[in-house]
Amino acid sequence: MDEQDIQTVEPEGADLELDLDDILLEFASEDLPDAEEGELSDTQPLPNVLAETVKVEPVKLKKRSKLTGDTVRLEGLEQLREEPAPESEQPPQEEAPVPEPAPEPFTEQWQPDYENHMGEYVPPEPIRFQPRSRLRELKRKLIEGPEKRYYELSEKGLGKLQVLIFISLFVALLSAGVMALYAAGKIPESRVKLMVFGQFFALLLSALLGSHQLLDGVASIFRGRFTLNSMLVFTFAVCCADGWFCLREQRVPCCAAFSLQVTMSLWAAYHRRSTEMAQMDTLRKATRLDGMYTCPDYHDGMPGILRGDGEPEHFMDNYRRSSGPEKAQCWYAFIAMLLCIGCGVGAWLLHKSISFALQVTAAAALAAVPVASFVSLTRPMALQEKRLHTLGTVFCGWRGIRELCRRTKFPVTHSDLFPTGSCKLNGVKFYGHRDPDQVIAYAAALITADGGGLVPLFDHLVESRNCRRYKAQSLRAEGDGGIGGEVRGESVLVGDMNFLRSMGVDLPEETRVNLAVYIAIDGEFCGLVAVTYSKQKAAAMGISALCSRRSVRPVLVSNDFMLTESFIRSRFNVNTRRMSFPEYAQRQELSAKQIPEGSSSLALVTRPGLVSYACALTGARSLRRSSIFGVVVQILGGVLGLAAIAALMYLGETALLTPVNMLLYQLVWLVPGLLITEWAR
Repeated sequence: MDEQDIQTVEPEGADLELDLDDILLEFASEDLPDAEEGELSDTQPLPNVLAETVKVEPVKLKKRSKLTGDTVRLEGLEQLREEPAPESEQPPQEEAPVPEPAPEPFTEQWQPDYENHMGEYVPPEPIRFQPRSRLRELKRKLIEGPEKRYYELSEKGLGKLQVLIFISLFVALLSAGVMALYAAGKIPESRVKLMVFGQFFALLLSALLGSHQLLDGVASIFRGRFTLNSMLVFTFAVCCADGWFCLREQRVPCCAAFSLQVTMSLWAAYHRRSTEMAQMDTLRKATRLDGMYTCPDYHDGMPGILRGDGEPEHFMDNYRRSSGPEKAQCWYAFIAMLLCIGCGVGAWLLHKSISFALQVTAAAALAAVPVASFVSLTRPMALQEKRLHTLGTVFCGWRGIRELCRRTKFPVTHSDLFPTGSCKLNGVKFYGHRDPDQVIAYAAALITADGGGLVPLFDHLVESRNCRRYKAQSLRAEGDGGIGGEVRGESVLVGDMNFLRSMGVDLPEETRVNLAVYIAIDGEFCGLVAVTYSKQKAAAMGISALCSRRSVRPVLVSNDFMLTESFIRSRFNVNTRRMSFPEYAQRQELSAKQIPEGSSSLALVTRPGLVSYACALTGARSLRRSSIFGVVVQILGGVLGLAAIAALMYLGETALLTPVNMLLYQLVWLVPGLLITEWAR
């Protein structure tokens, strides 16, 4: 490039003034009509790089055809850009207003900004189903409910009730002994009046010992219920009135029978408190809480029992509700009171004697309520709770007991029969030309896709041998005792020995193993994995209890191909004819069934294991049966006693209405009552 083609513009200091119009004319834009693309016109202006404050003299350039190798060098433009423009040409700048200092917050001059609204209320998100959040929320509910109630009952304790029971029983025995001596003629005539006074005093002492039960009976009347304690209040009033005439006529009052009723009432209160304390103690110590729910149409048109997360409210809202037998007992007590009053009125109308009428009414009140009636409901529940407390199970009221007693089906999984750690490796042996690691990897792919109790064992086997992991495709149940599928395009069969032989796989004679997983790839036998299933006592007790009840039919919903009917029968020694073994596809449908929305728990379980659920099912049936049968028997005994008193009242036979006969009648009905409550064990 020639030096003549480039002219340099040198600035002459701060006094140099450049004409911007000439520069713009010299460097015109590209859209001029006389300038072709890639050519530079003589009048094309320079780019406006110096703004409006710097002017330079025009630069004369020759018109050239192309700009390929020609450049224009302007020296000193950076210095000119840095020099400020004259003050006369600078635009006037407005002075920025000085902001006033804001007042300090929370002073008299400060006012909060109410323009920024908080927005709409967003409710808190529900608790996510995570183990830690679930445990935290569960513990909060248990502390507010069962644990608080447990400490309230602990402050009352059971010692006072036990002392009152022994004292009341001693008073009853002492009164019975004195009456036996009087009936045998061992008490002289001069001591009869003292003996009658002592019997009346023992009657008042028994009422004092059972004062809490009498107050509870009065409170029940104000609440609109007439319980056995309310009937006890009526009996005490009538016996006191009859005792007044006994003092005047030197006739022995019915003290022993009444003292025995007070003793049984105190025993029933002891059962209620101990049962409630055991239930609250079971819940307050829980680290997990599972519930038993009813599924209306589970399998073969029968309902089923599903397991899910339980809530403490399901128990706290239902455990105090009255049961059906208890309501029947209350209605009978009210009707019996009316019949006793009717007997007294009839005796007065027939014999015109107030003393005889009170004697008949007192005898009728004692005979209408056998002493075993007080514990016919509380003792079976107390006996059953002792057993359930060791298993971590509680019933959610009488409704849960009633629902658990129906004919139902109970799903059983592989973890119920063989919990984690029950299945152990007993040896591995390979056959053929296949790589052993490949054989294990293929078998693990099928077993993992199928699920079951063998998954942890084969996972550990794959990790220990550092095998690759594959995914199984086209998984299918070929028959009883095995599964099939494809891994990397190769057909794989996994199952027991009978299954592989039924699929046409040749097995050597020396491969006969009692319990093993046989593996075949592309119809060729490749190896076996010998396993051992250890039987746990809790699982054995659970499956035995389920198979022993006619109203409960266990349903196997596990995909574990090793759990066949013959294997379960030989391992647990149970009658598998009462178990259901659905097809492979149907087992998946049963496993996928969900708990109906809005369902309430029938029972709560705080410990894992099949035995806790099985004992809830079997215990509910025995508890309901003993409670209903016990109430029916005691009502029958009361009706017979009222009929006998009514007949004696009509005949006017006072010789048989003795305290000894009343006590014997109570003891006769006490024996079957206690035997029936033993069924709850």
